[in-house]
Amino acid sequence: MIITRKKFLQLTGVSALAVAGGKLAGVFADTVEVSEPGSITIEAGQRLAMVIDLVKCSQEDNCTKCIEACNTAHNVPVAAKHEHRIQWIWKASFKSAFPSEENEYQSAGLKNLPVPLLCNHCDNPPCVRVCPTKATWKREEDGIVMMDWHRCIGCRYCMAACPYGSRSFNWVDPRPLLAQENPDFPTRTKGVVEKCTFCNDRVAKGELPACVSSCPQEAMVFGDLGVADSQVRQLLKSRYAIRRKPELGTKPEVFYLV
Repeated sequence: MIITRKKFLQLTGVSALAVAGGKLAGVFADTVEVSEPGSITIEAGQRLAMVIDLVKCSQEDNCTKCIEACNTAHNVPVAAKHEHRIQWIWKASFKSAFPSEENEYQSAGLKNLPVPLLCNHCDNPPCVRVCPTKATWKREEDGIVMMDWHRCIGCRYCMAACPYGSRSFNWVDPRPLLAQENPDFPTRTKGVVEKCTFCNDRVAKGELPACVSSCPQEAMVFGDLGVADSQVRQLLKSRYAIRRKPELGTKPEVFYLV
């Protein structure tokens, strides 16, 4: 029997996912029912989003708790060499993050304001369209843009298509770079792309993303845009919000209150 390259990738992707089933169980659940504090209930067919209050975020200088929590939860390696750096969430200046919002009359404080950046989980994600193996896709049940690291062949088309720099490539084996491994989340290998997944594993269990739970200023809010009285919807009604490069038509689902 002749097995084409496409068929081989399909078979190996499914097999690898089955092997990892113990770690990823519940990730694709349609509905999560929970009532614990700091939890979230998501129903199928709705739209998850994050709202970040830049005023609150700037209250604690040089705070990186959201980054540290994300790295620990998802086995994100910390590489010494810049070219080997893996980033699921990071910080950049306002001027760099929002080039279309910058003008010469803004205060220096605003231009240099540190802004948390992550995958925008776009409603119209260009990365999904260019992936030849469907290793990245947008979930129908909640809109999270996912990654299957077992299907990724390292072509980096998604990195070229993403206008936000939200994806990182493993040029080296990331596992030796981990100070401490979280056994509850799968590690990646050399030659694959990775990025923020809105903590889909935690959402499946009714938990908030690690970055949201760890923020001491409660500057990050996560919720469902499909629910009229959700906290994210209320914040977007009450405050002026901007998104990164909205002119590109990707429809980012990470909003920033200014």
